Amino acid sequence: MSGPGSAPAPGVDATVHALTHPGCVRADNQDCFLVADLSAPASRGPWRVGTDPGRAAGAERFAVGPRGLLAVVADGMGGAAAGATASRLAVAEVFAAMSQPWPADARPAPGLFARRLREAVEGANEAIHRHARREPGCAGMGTTLTAAGILDARLVVAQVGDSRAYLVRGGAATQLTRDQSLAQSLLDAGTLTAREAERRGLASVLLQALGTEPRVAVDVYWQRLRRGDVLVLCSDGLSRIVADREIAARAGRAPDPAALCGELLEAAIARGAPDNVTVLAARLDGAGLEASAGRDGDAPRR
Repeated sequence: MSGPGSAPAPGVDATVHALTHPGCVRADNQDCFLVADLSAPASRGPWRVGTDPGRAAGAERFAVGPRGLLAVVADGMGGAAAGATASRLAVAEVFAAMSQPWPADARPAPGLFARRLREAVEGANEAIHRHARREPGCAGMGTTLTAAGILDARLVVAQVGDSRAYLVRGGAATQLTRDQSLAQSLLDAGTLTAREAERRGLASVLLQALGTEPRVAVDVYWQRLRRGDVLVLCSDGLSRIVADREIAARAGRAPDPAALCGELLEAAIARGAPDNVTVLAARLDGAGLEASAGRDGDAPRR
């Protein structure tokens, strides 16, 4: 359904669904996701689920308003209570910052929107770090975070850690983000393969996470959206056991984001899901987006 609030941006719609699950090994779920229509009244609040094993309702449709649409996935770490606290605090802080009014109630320009998203993630880092210092039971806690903002025909992604954003277009899934992990660093240097990194247990060694240090470097990516694009955000509980090409294939077959999320979660569970699994999918449509030319080489920018 369309979120209430200010008049929508011309002809840009997003159909969104998300699921989260503790997986097959862990008893607790430290993942968290959030979807928010930033143009809606504050009383409506965000559409989000914390540790719920799933969401029974179907996909929800939003007319992307003048202040944009926000989607976030966070994967907490640091013990059951602390990891869950970190991921929930992260999404709450980012939502609060992105919900603040713009000067003179103006429509945000894409550059200002991207800067606010980066600053919102930096603010979340500071809030988690302060909380961990105040609460002995939360010492050392942290979380990954991948936040996607859709404003008109532009997508802005801010990332810390290894939760990922993919864009599915023309039958191919492009990873928009780059994992901030030891494995990715070694892969980039050509010193080992992805299979070797997984075998050595390096895939889960992060170079950065929100809250573990007073300051954090946020990676920001830009992407122009096309009609029919599917955005997928996920924690590494999915990306480590479901390949990019399978995400693309299932996105091409699934009738809507609800079916896609269900299929991807089922695939992870069928393979043993040793970690929490969260997947969020958004299909973009509307006359405000240019028609897709397939695999047209429109690469993400940093």
